[in-house]
Amino acid sequence: MPQPGLPVSQIAQLLDVSEDALRTLMAERRPTGDTTLVALTVTEAARRIGIGRTKLYEYVSSGEIASVKIGSLRRIPAEAVNEFLARRLSATDFGAAA
Repeated sequence: MPQPGLPVSQIAQLLDVSEDALRTLMAERRPTGDTTLVALTVTEAARRIGIGRTKLYEYVSSGEIASVKIGSLRRIPAEAVNEFLARRLSATDFGAAA
């Protein structure tokens, strides 16, 4: 079950920026793609995660992120992107250096 996020005011305080500036930045950074898609191309999924296509293909090949074949096309279910990130987040040790 997803946990509720921090309020924008609290995030702004933690980042030491004004709430208005943070809201403006968030509005500018909203995805411009079709957020109603349920299946993404590898390129779209990689862009959402912020990694390259090659790295995402590695995750697909290893089974770390779910994908489906539709004819000759490879698609990543949109919820698989969120699940992948949630697993990576829970496995991350924020106290250790990268």
